[in-house]
Amino acid sequence: MSDFSEELVRPTTEDEQGETCVLSGTGMCFPWLQKHIETVATGGKREKDFAQTTSACLSFIQEALLKHQWQQAAEYMHSYLQILEDSDSNKRQGAPEIIWRLGSEILYYHPKSSLETFNTFADRMKNIGVMNYLKISLQHALYLLHHGLLEDANRNLSQAETWRYGEKSSSKEVLINLIQAYKGLLQYYTWSKKKMELSQLDEDDYAYNTASQNMLNHSWKTSINLCALIQIPGVWDPFVKSYVEILYQIVPSHKLMLEFHRLLRKSEKEEHHKLGLEVLFGVLDFAGCTKNITAWKYLAKYLRQTLMGSHLAWVQEEWNSRKNWWPRFHFSYFWAKSDWKDDKTLACEKALVAGILLGKGCRYFRYVKKQDHQVLQKKIKQMKKSVKKYSIVNPGL
Repeated sequence: MSDFSEELVRPTTEDEQGETCVLSGTGMCFPWLQKHIETVATGGKREKDFAQTTSACLSFIQEALLKHQWQQAAEYMHSYLQILEDSDSNKRQGAPEIIWRLGSEILYYHPKSSLETFNTFADRMKNIGVMNYLKISLQHALYLLHHGLLEDANRNLSQAETWRYGEKSSSKEVLINLIQAYKGLLQYYTWSKKKMELSQLDEDDYAYNTASQNMLNHSWKTSINLCALIQIPGVWDPFVKSYVEILYQIVPSHKLMLEFHRLLRKSEKEEHHKLGLEVLFGVLDFAGCTKNITAWKYLAKYLRQTLMGSHLAWVQEEWNSRKNWWPRFHFSYFWAKSDWKDDKTLACEKALVAGILLGKGCRYFRYVKKQDHQVLQKKIKQMKKSVKKYSIVNPGL
């Protein structure tokens, strides 16, 4: 394979000068390209000048890529690098991105390519195409991730994160945000591993405290890179989800937990749906969230969906650890009167949850269902039907 990552411009050798060859505007010789260039003509004349040679070479590269002829594409690419000396400033400025896109694809698929070759090429292109430094760094990091080199990828992203050149622009800001996001995602992965290691240790183990501190340190590093994304418009769901999951482990009552629940609910994985239920129960375990109407609405709706999906065991698992204290904490007669007085809609949502978890004999549910309220009459009627249908105390009654 022509190692164009090692040699961006090669001089003409004596052997090549003795052959019939194509000469570029800089005196570079391309003997193997002669037969192709001879077939290209404009206005009845052969295209032998610099611009026409590189144009033809680019076409051959693209054709070779389409046919998956990686060796041939590499040979053409080796010569196409002369575009970096083009007298046309626009072509010269746009060349590094073209070279990077084509070259990285060739090196990715070429059977004789190596990690070292790709790294060398990427580093050289970062220096040549400074305007594309951030983009190349991000793609280079993704390549390293693909090969399981997490530390190298993280180091690459860290260098790119601190790189500055020229004036600020919206496109640069987007790339920097992406770089920080992927860096945060890497740190999230490390945090997940630390968390798994911690779960396998006994709390009395001498290594437990050290492992626990390491996990907290990684959660802090991750949050630095990911928390800023919450404020930026755009689709950042994979990154936000990682950030919020860390928060869930540390601060399960955080206001972002409801957003976390929404993300989990959208997932196609059943394990995420189960976690979505766990998150809602976790939020409402805290006194500061007892009157959070959004949380109660989500739980009332999600309990019905979960039970309709034949996941009674999920609900029972969450309820078993709470059935001895949630009734007094949330569903007492005192709270029924207080909630109805302060926020009737909240009381209806809580009554539905209470009825599903404790049955129609629950004091909270009984108090709300007896209230005569013209506006909420239909809602209370639907609540009664749902409790009768979905209550886990007497399923089916």
